[in-house]
Amino acid sequence: MGLFLSKLLPLLIYPIGIVSLLLVAALLLVWRHPRWTAIALILALAVLVVPSSPVAARGLVRSLEQQYVPPPSPLPTADAIVVLGGALRPQVPPRPWIDVMESGDRILHGVRLYQAGRAPKLIFSGGRIDWKGASGKSEAADMTRLATALGVPEADIIEEPESLNTYQNALKVRQVLEESGMTQILLVTSATHMPRAMAVFRHLGIAAIAAPTDFLTTSARETSASAEGRILNILPNAESLYHFTRAMKEYVGLIIYKLRGWA
Repeated sequence: MGLFLSKLLPLLIYPIGIVSLLLVAALLLVWRHPRWTAIALILALAVLVVPSSPVAARGLVRSLEQQYVPPPSPLPTADAIVVLGGALRPQVPPRPWIDVMESGDRILHGVRLYQAGRAPKLIFSGGRIDWKGASGKSEAADMTRLATALGVPEADIIEEPESLNTYQNALKVRQVLEESGMTQILLVTSATHMPRAMAVFRHLGIAAIAAPTDFLTTSARETSASAEGRILNILPNAESLYHFTRAMKEYVGLIIYKLRGWA
């Protein structure tokens, strides 16, 4: 139940959740309090439009991603490369195989670091939440399937198949490290998720070096020189709303983790 509530309650403070609550309030107020109905509708529109703006979304995402930018020189070597889950969909019909999500860059980057000799072992950390319709193999097992398909020997992979959130990732990985005598790790996850992940791993005393990937923003010019491009750059869109919500989730998660003493 605790895991379910931890996934459910934050939804109410994300843009879509707030808009939904405001629209419900407007429906309840429409007959007797038209002025309050108008206020609720205006607020709902603002909460929907502002986070959907590419400018607002990029700003919030960049505030997370710029905290851990990879150095221009190669990363130092470590005992293991830890790749956090949240990147694959399971092989459930009609999918012919496991599906790689946008954050699947995590596995690809982890494999690339392994092949570059940054560490002799890969640790894949992640289970599956059965009530989300993803019963079956753990995500760690699916990550192993993808990594071996890319040429990584299975003998160099360690699976951690039980964790269901970032805090559990860190706890279980620490246990794996203690049992295997490893200390230093390269931590691979999405750039937006890296600040929360590093806070948790370091709080638990794990010597982790950030190796972020899956960047949503870059240093390249992101605004067009044409008038048409500038207009499109400020108009609300669904992708920007998703990115804004994704970044907001990380800030909310970090606050909750600090309140619970996890980071």
